Amino acid sequence: MDKKSIIGIGLIFAILVVFSLINQPSKEEIAAAQLRKDSIAQVEAQKAFEQQQLNAQIEQQNAVSETDTASLNQATQARTDEYGVFGSAALGKEEFSTLENNQIKITFSNKGGRIYSVELKEYQTHDSLPLILFDGPETLFGLNFFSQNRSIQTDHLFFKQVGGRKDLKVTGPAVKKGDEGRLKVNRENPGGKESVTFRLEVEPGKYIEYIYTLEHNSFLVNFDMNIQGMNQYIAGNQSYLNFSWAFDVPRQEKYSRFGEDRYTNITYKYFEDEVDNLDQNKSDEANLATKVKWIGFKQLFFSSTLIADDAFANAQVSQEKFKHEDNPNYLGYFKADIALPYNGTPQETVGMQFFFGPNHYQTLKQYDLDMERQVYLGYIVIRQVNQYLIIPVFNFLRRFIDNFGIIILLLTILIKTILFPFTYKSFMSQAKMKALKPEIDEINEKFGKDKAMEKQQATMALYKKAGVNPMGGCLPMVLQMPILFAMFFFFPTSIELRGESFLWAADLSTYDSILNLPFTIPFYGDHVSLFCLLMTVTTIISTSLSQSAATSQGMPGMKTMMYMMPVMFLFLLNNYPSGLSYYYFLANLITIGQTYAIRLFVDEDKIRATLQANKKKPVKKSNFQKRLEDMAKQQGAQKPKKK
Repeated sequence: MDKKSIIGIGLIFAILVVFSLINQPSKEEIAAAQLRKDSIAQVEAQKAFEQQQLNAQIEQQNAVSETDTASLNQATQARTDEYGVFGSAALGKEEFSTLENNQIKITFSNKGGRIYSVELKEYQTHDSLPLILFDGPETLFGLNFFSQNRSIQTDHLFFKQVGGRKDLKVTGPAVKKGDEGRLKVNRENPGGKESVTFRLEVEPGKYIEYIYTLEHNSFLVNFDMNIQGMNQYIAGNQSYLNFSWAFDVPRQEKYSRFGEDRYTNITYKYFEDEVDNLDQNKSDEANLATKVKWIGFKQLFFSSTLIADDAFANAQVSQEKFKHEDNPNYLGYFKADIALPYNGTPQETVGMQFFFGPNHYQTLKQYDLDMERQVYLGYIVIRQVNQYLIIPVFNFLRRFIDNFGIIILLLTILIKTILFPFTYKSFMSQAKMKALKPEIDEINEKFGKDKAMEKQQATMALYKKAGVNPMGGCLPMVLQMPILFAMFFFFPTSIELRGESFLWAADLSTYDSILNLPFTIPFYGDHVSLFCLLMTVTTIISTSLSQSAATSQGMPGMKTMMYMMPVMFLFLLNNYPSGLSYYYFLANLITIGQTYAIRLFVDEDKIRATLQANKKKPVKKSNFQKRLEDMAKQQGAQKPKKK
């Protein structure tokens, strides 16, 4: 190596030494580098810790999963032991779906494949809430039968909904007021229909199936129960399958002991026979041992009714009525256990229908099933007056007038006009009795109290001689009674009045309270009904006018009784619908007006003169009286003489 090479290598070495000295990091830079190094180590340590935790969590989850699987297997085994081939349907999650049209909305639960709740869309409760006929997990709805020596209750099992959409809405043409649920309207303007199907499947092709079908503008829900390939699982010795249906009945109306509480009960119709019902006023039950066409869970204005396409073999029905103070939200608990025919064949179908809707007379009557009998219109004679007179007239007026206060006014005028001939005859009879009052007073003084029989005979002889019928004033009143009682039953059960206001009455279907009392008066209540007060006052005035035209001989307590009756009705009708009190108030006003009008045109002096002239005429004997006298004479002639 020459000298130049050695010098070059030395210079290069010197340069490297100087460069390393110049670029040597400061103490701060060394500390920062160390900090970065420590941070990286810490992050790597944290990652390692997290990975360790994750691994531990995974191991724990795997252990829990194994435990849950074991528990699930145990639960499944327990259900299988309890339900046999139905055990797989015993576990599941409850889900809901809906089916609705323009009138009703039905909510279904896959648990039991049952109707969970029903809402009437066009109605509200008295406190403006959605009107739900029944709702909640306490609803009982399902089949009960034996399978493989096990008691199976399908309302505890989870059905599968067949089809896609969970919520279905039936569409159709617009429906004007008054045509709700009318079959004739639906035939002329048909709408759509939708179905919801729930299936409890044991094996492919072997199942119990519920199919619910709803049409537009209808209160009827078709309910078809299909039993497919289940004959090897359902005990063959069963002639019937028991279908249970029950729910708590919610309160819809303002409380009144003569309102919804009174008219809520179970009704039913025997196949091709009469309609009957459980007691309206208390808890009751009945064993319907013969065929039944339908069973209705009835409230005052609404009902839920199960109708057989053919007939139910028999049924057991029961109702538990609740007291308002014990359960203010519910009226009672209704239950029906119904026997459905079962033949043990591979394929069977049971056809039924549900009616969920208002107790509107014309709506129920159109089905020709006597379901209109759920609208309580009184006993046979009274019911016929309502069916063939009051309801047709009321519906006719409703077609042209929207104000129900005016409708009731016109209805009252029409009824009082029809009854006017009877009213006139009654007044004339009272006027004749009044004209004979001087002679009646003479008879009373002559015979006194000791000779009641002689006094009665003399009085009747006077009536006969003057040509006066003492019952002439009573008979017209008796003939009016069916109409008076018909109105007594018509107004409390007329859903047309529900929610309709007039003057100060916010709802003509219940009492019109103008003052709420801080206490309760026995038999009267805790409020003051103004229409009831007006009815009482006008009844007293009408009674006074009637008493002034009549005599009261022989019946000193009758006058007091006549004045006591308006007071009794005050206590009774204070809790009744204001529409009824309003009708009686109007009827009293018209009666008072008729009384004054008759007095203007009737000459009492002329009546007395006519009666005096009648007394001078010979009394005509009826054929019956003549025959009696002839028989008496013959008996007297044939009587043997005494020796």
